[in-house]
Order: sequence, then structure tokens, then C-alpha cells
Amino acid sequence: MKKHLASIAHLSKDKHLDAFVRGYGPLKFRRVHSKDPFRALAESIIYQQISGAAAATILQKFKNLFPRTKFPTPKDILKIKEAKLRTAGLSGQKVSYIKDLALKFKDGTIEPMKFKRMSDQEIVEHVVRVKGVGEWTAQMFLMFTLGRPDVLPTGDLAIQKAFQKLFKLKKKPSPVRMQQLSKNWTGHRTVACFYLWRTLDKK
Repeated sequence: MKKHLASIAHLSKDKHLDAFVRGYGPLKFRRVHSKDPFRALAESIIYQQISGAAAATILQKFKNLFPRTKFPTPKDILKIKEAKLRTAGLSGQKVSYIKDLALKFKDGTIEPMKFKRMSDQEIVEHVVRVKGVGEWTAQMFLMFTLGRPDVLPTGDLAIQKAFQKLFKLKKKPSPVRMQQLSKNWTGHRTVACFYLWRTLDKK
């Protein structure tokens, strides 16, 4: 939280974001499964490409398949049959992704204990080894689960639109251009993105 407050203070002095940050005020932040990277990534796979409401229903049915635990472990996932996972409403593709995630956590391909010593880019390269986990999902994991302070998801369409709106650009900027425009936010770009997403809500 202290880091977020420092970021808010820094961004409130930026000539492009200052008015919005001051007007919107402090944001409430909540890390998502910060102590359980497996759960965070599994849920991100479940939520991919469907509405939040549909995903929440599927997630609950998925968890109901494992009544003896709050959330299944990689070992639990590897034991259960694919057909059983499909009964929760998961597509065959997502079942294969979750199985692959479980396998890579179980066999040590993914090593969450090393995350603290890894750079953001190293973590991205590490977790995209899992089927169904691309750069965007990895960046959301950095932002919302690991709480990394300087993540800029240049491939996020909403962030691109927010840049276009904020900097009054004729078209959505390229990743390189976004890096250049956000240079003054270095070290605080995660919180900047939290605000950028909200600028699109304001007409």
C-alpha cells in the first residue's frame, strides 16, 4: 500500500495525469491470491475470453469438484479426469491449459519460489511456458498478484485507447510510443494503468 501511495503522489504531479488523479482520488488496491500463484493463474485461464459473470459461475462449479479443499492443488488437478473438469463448463481447450499449468507447477517447470528474485521480464518469460498463458495474462499476473509497480501492458486494448485519449493522439499508439510517452511514470506505471483504465469510464 505504501508503494501505491508513493505512486499516486508521483502521478498527481504529472502534467498529463495530474488532473484525473487528483479528481478521482486514491484507489483501493487488493492483491489477487498473492500467496497462491497457481490459483491466480488457474483463475486467469478460466476467465479468459468470456464474460465475468459466466466465468464466476464456471469457477464456482470448478471449485465444487474439489469439496475437501478451498482450491485444488496441482496434484488434485492432475488426478481428476478431463471429462470431469468439462462438467464445470470448461472448454476442452481450457481443460488442457489448466492440466498443463498443474503439470508445470508439479514438475518444477514453474518455480514460484524464485519470483522474488526475478525481474518482471524474467517472470513473463517463465510463466508463458504454460499453454494458454500469453504475455497479457503474465502482465496481469505481475500487476494484480505479484504487485509489481512498473508494469505497462502495451498490448492491452483499453490501455492503448486510454493513451490515445489522454495524449490526444489521432490513432492508438505503438508499444514503443507508449513506452516513450510513459517515461515520466517509470517506477509507477502499474498504478498509472489503474488510473488509465478508469479514464475510459469518464466521458
